[in-house]
Amino acid sequence: MANAVIMPRQGQSVESCILTEWYKSVGESVSKGDLLFAYETDKAAFEEEAPADGILLARFYEEGDEVPVLLNVAVLGKEGDSVDEFRPEEEPVGAKKSEPEAGYAAKDDDSLVPESTAQTQTQTENQNTAISPRARKLAREKRVVLDSLPGTGPGGRIIERDVVEAIRQGKKLTPLAQKKKEAEGLTVPCDKPDCGKYRTTDLLEPSEGTQSGGTAGGTGSFTDVPLSNVRKIIAGAMYRSLQNSAQLTHHLSANVAGMLQLRRQVKLKQEGGYPYNITLNDMVCYAVIQSLQLHRGANAHFLNENIRMFDRVNLGLAVDTDRGLMVPALLNADRFTLPELSVRLKDIADKSKKGSISPDLIVPEAATFTVSNLGNYGVEMFTPVINLPQVAILGVNTIIQRPATLADGTFGFQPFMGLSLTYDHRALDGGPATLFLAEIKKQIEQLSADLL
Repeated sequence: MANAVIMPRQGQSVESCILTEWYKSVGESVSKGDLLFAYETDKAAFEEEAPADGILLARFYEEGDEVPVLLNVAVLGKEGDSVDEFRPEEEPVGAKKSEPEAGYAAKDDDSLVPESTAQTQTQTENQNTAISPRARKLAREKRVVLDSLPGTGPGGRIIERDVVEAIRQGKKLTPLAQKKKEAEGLTVPCDKPDCGKYRTTDLLEPSEGTQSGGTAGGTGSFTDVPLSNVRKIIAGAMYRSLQNSAQLTHHLSANVAGMLQLRRQVKLKQEGGYPYNITLNDMVCYAVIQSLQLHRGANAHFLNENIRMFDRVNLGLAVDTDRGLMVPALLNADRFTLPELSVRLKDIADKSKKGSISPDLIVPEAATFTVSNLGNYGVEMFTPVINLPQVAILGVNTIIQRPATLADGTFGFQPFMGLSLTYDHRALDGGPATLFLAEIKKQIEQLSADLL
């Protein structure tokens, strides 16, 4: 009996995935557990295993296709098994449509229009192959400008939601302007969201300075590097955060002589078989979690009409990956001991770097508070940007030796770690924010071997 292979749903918000690579060819024998294909969402990459033994009888989609989740991608079975019942209704990108009558081209509503008109309608679209079928169809129907439309799909691919957002923002042409633009190769005057509707009188002749390989103002040679999909997402999130919140940063330093001693104790215990590699960042995160339980106003989301304070701590951890910055959330982080926390923080960081983290864990709404550590880079002070709708984020800086009064009353140098708390002044006043930051300092300075 033949078995269908479906496109998995990776997160509740994911409606489709991009099939990036096939590992097996049609007619090839496959064993259960073999890797069949790789695919991507807008945040992470995955690989799908064969659900059963058999022969790969059919592939309904090819590399680069956008596939709706839970739709049949391929069929495994025995030679001679029928695959017709498994064939999805949606056709893959590039599938050959039935030929219309001579001299005419088919539209999406199955009516017929003269070929010349159909060609001009799709001329610009065909120049941009990084467009999903549904996005292309919607853009054509609503006459959305695709030239400057940023894509949020994998690899910068324009997907349906990008077109929907463009429609909402009003970035479109009048029907006559669309025809003139396509026929004469004209450009639009601006690609900002508030530019409104473009008319024929708004269109511009292509500028020489915009041609690839050209120079601008005699500045010499340059290289244009397209933004990755993740970078576009990060850029948009950071811009919206700064535009839509009242952010303020407080800085404080914690004496980490005790924490450094605790780290040395961990290393000694590891020589004796201790199974946990508890890092300084793990210790800081543990101190933050304890502080959040005492200051619930920082463990919250700002929802315009309400401040939602959470009973549990879902800790976001900023992770630098090859695909860009990701902030996975560790759910119910307040339930873990320090050793357990260390294991789980490493797990979500590793999954983020491998691209196997669940998309549901890397949306800003998943975490109630975020920690961003730049101490390893030698950063002495910085201003982290809040992941809205969270109300605060902690930046962890490098350790610096500073003069201080020692326990015996003498004067000397002690190691201090800089802490930078950015908070949304709409949700937190300066006093409560300062008390929260002071609590983090206190918790860090009180860390002891009893926690190991």
